[in-house]
Amino acid sequence: MTRRELDAAGITDPTLRAAYARCRRLNARHGRTYFLATRLLPLERRSAVHALYGFARWADDIVDDLDRSRTSDERDRLLKRLESDLAHGLRTGGGDEPVVRALADTVGRFRIEPVLFADFLASMRADLTVTDYPSYADLRAYMHGSAAVIGLQMLPVLGTVVPREEAAPHAADLGVAFQLTNFLRDVGEDLDRGRVYLPADLLAAHGVDRPLLEWSRRTGRHDPRIRAALVAAEAMTRDVYRSAEPGIAMLDPRVRPCIRTAFTLYGGILDAIADHDYSVLHHRAAVSRARRAATAAAGAVRVAGARWRGRAPRPPRVAGGTSYERKGQGSG
Repeated sequence: MTRRELDAAGITDPTLRAAYARCRRLNARHGRTYFLATRLLPLERRSAVHALYGFARWADDIVDDLDRSRTSDERDRLLKRLESDLAHGLRTGGGDEPVVRALADTVGRFRIEPVLFADFLASMRADLTVTDYPSYADLRAYMHGSAAVIGLQMLPVLGTVVPREEAAPHAADLGVAFQLTNFLRDVGEDLDRGRVYLPADLLAAHGVDRPLLEWSRRTGRHDPRIRAALVAAEAMTRDVYRSAEPGIAMLDPRVRPCIRTAFTLYGGILDAIADHDYSVLHHRAAVSRARRAATAAAGAVRVAGARWRGRAPRPPRVAGGTSYERKGQGSG
């Protein structure tokens, strides 16, 4: 399938093809939910989504070194090197790291704003030193760079049937909704990294603080105060999903089944958390393989239906209002 995607995207240079293939492997290995949804995109757009995801995953792996094999200074140096390589890549279209080469090519093809990647790396740098967030407003400021910009990066690749600025807030919210879902699912793992992403004021409203979370993680015991805080965090996350959902109808009809599938699968993680009585400190909730397959199958039916009806979708919109239908193209 990689060869077909690259051929459809018009990517012929062997080195660049290898760089995109690297990104696709990162997506397949680290983002099961999103990789599954990406397979519903038109062939010519998949490679670009893999490049965007691959770069985000590459940076995230630098700061989320769970086994602590790297010191904080080593991670800081690696992140600085990535920032330098990205700046060079965006300037020249090259880069030493294959993931950066693929990203630079995607940015050029779809005219994605470079500032979105600077904002992303700023949030990644925060993860080297920031271990908690006093309020939801503080967390949202962090998530602008770590999640909202991912949705904004995707918009030029996906294409819209409305002016892009109209769809942008919903795309940003969808990135935030996906990340909030991950934060809720990964409370225990993040605590092992020394971080708490749930806002401190939300936790405190239910009598929860870091020591209580650490006690529960360490002992495997439950506490009703923790459960109440997690229920509140779920409700907060579902509010963001509701804000994001209208944006799906603003996308190119050919890509809606992909984003709808991702929307449903990530929402399914919240369902799985609730089904396991919010015991995220003790095990990782996941959507069952059967449910993932059924949701993907339903998305495939929507793709086939759109094709059968012979819709003629508009090409992706770009800055200046002109179309940029290059054959180039996977938030969890």
